[in-house]
Amino acid sequence: MDNHQLILVLDFGGQYNQLIARRVREHNVYCEVKPYQTTIEEIRAMDPIGIIFTGGPNSVYDEKSPKCDPAVFELGIPVLGICYGCQLMAHTLGGEVTAAQADTAREYGKTETFYNTSCKLFRGLPEKGISWMSHGDYMAKVPEGFALVGHTEMCPTAAIADEVRGFYGVQYHPEVNHTENGSLMLKNFLYEICHARGDWTMEDYKNTSIKAIREKVGSGKVLLALSGGVDSSVAAALLAEAVGDQLTCVFVDHGLMRKDEGDEVEAAFAKWKFHFVRVDAEQRFLSRLAGVEEPESKRKIIGEEFIRVFEEEGKKIGKVDYLVQGTIYPDVIESGAGDAAVIKSHHNVGGLPDFVDFKEIIEPLRLLFKDEVRQLGRELGLPEYLVMRQPFPGPGLGIRVIGDVTKEKLDTLREADFIFRDEIAKAGLTQTMNQYFAVLTNMRSVGVMGDGRTYDYTLALRSVTTTDFMTADWTRIPYEVLDRVSVRIVNEVKHINRIVYDITSKPPATIEFE
Repeated sequence: MDNHQLILVLDFGGQYNQLIARRVREHNVYCEVKPYQTTIEEIRAMDPIGIIFTGGPNSVYDEKSPKCDPAVFELGIPVLGICYGCQLMAHTLGGEVTAAQADTAREYGKTETFYNTSCKLFRGLPEKGISWMSHGDYMAKVPEGFALVGHTEMCPTAAIADEVRGFYGVQYHPEVNHTENGSLMLKNFLYEICHARGDWTMEDYKNTSIKAIREKVGSGKVLLALSGGVDSSVAAALLAEAVGDQLTCVFVDHGLMRKDEGDEVEAAFAKWKFHFVRVDAEQRFLSRLAGVEEPESKRKIIGEEFIRVFEEEGKKIGKVDYLVQGTIYPDVIESGAGDAAVIKSHHNVGGLPDFVDFKEIIEPLRLLFKDEVRQLGRELGLPEYLVMRQPFPGPGLGIRVIGDVTKEKLDTLREADFIFRDEIAKAGLTQTMNQYFAVLTNMRSVGVMGDGRTYDYTLALRSVTTTDFMTADWTRIPYEVLDRVSVRIVNEVKHINRIVYDITSKPPATIEFE
């Protein structure tokens, strides 16, 4: 991004690295995460106003542990080391780090911590608070020039500072919610120590992006595959705003969307002048899915068919200059940062269409987190129902119907899922959960309806609360709300005679069933 002040987060494989970047941006300062191997030349070229080292699972005294170029400490730029980052700083600058013994604070979890508030990092904050610790190492000797500015009952070196050079280290995680005033400590680092201007706003980002896209595209033609999810919709709106009728969006309606969703997506884009192609491909998808029960096979078929339909439409358009993808920052970080273990098999449909004739890919959201993407959508004037749409897997309801997929089952699930979401909204609970949906199981059981017996499907309800979708807790929905949902579904939807609520967290379960 041009002329924004930048905070650089160097990633040493910590699980909270994205969270640090988000916290920095919440204070209106732009921030990027880069792997710890980033060279000193690259860092210089980025010209950051401050650098933050993340935590990580290693021990600094271990030969194979990740290190950064010691020249980072000679750039004259403030550095904040968090957890492993703090120990790395101490180790690199001549301190000594050892494995913690029982009496030197192998600390995990919430720990009462005392702070020296004359230190810029803690200026204006309370002198004590709970912090979130997670470390098995101990700074036995602090480097020269550093003062001890935070301690716990067990650990005299919970925070260290060399205020002359602008180096700060904390053993705890200020970026997680469990740490009291942690976000304000980061704010102090940004404003008191790095002298940030705080000029990163979504409106600003929108205008800069539109300008950059116009410059890049010129008079070229742009093609985008619209899934109807938040990311692709916001990317489409941004491009429509930037290049208008040079843009063609192909919306493949595969018949696996939730109730009325296809129409809602189409309505949301009515105000822009660009080529909106909605392909009714329900028949094609359902005939290819007929009789297929295995989840991975279903995913594959849906992905392949999507690409095929997109390809056919692409050929009608002919040559385009740019293909747009709705990749967002967590995808970028997950596929290539630090040594964090990569476990995600991407939910995005299929792969890159290599057959559509285009010069280059544009990824206008690749620097944004999900909540920022939503914010950008609002700035662009997309309706709230689209901006706040829940994460929805690429294969859609195809993997929320367990076993083989038929139109009848999909329609049954659509109605039931709609009632569940409707009751959650009426109860005012949408903000208390991150993803909630219904799943049509392939389990059938005996029930009683009126005077007769039924033999019908069991519907499962799922709702989770999570910050990062890596781990998730099942939502404690009030019984009376679950009761209303259950009564309505069984009364209003054919072929369902039993409702169950999934009370498994992730791990061990995944969020989706298939």
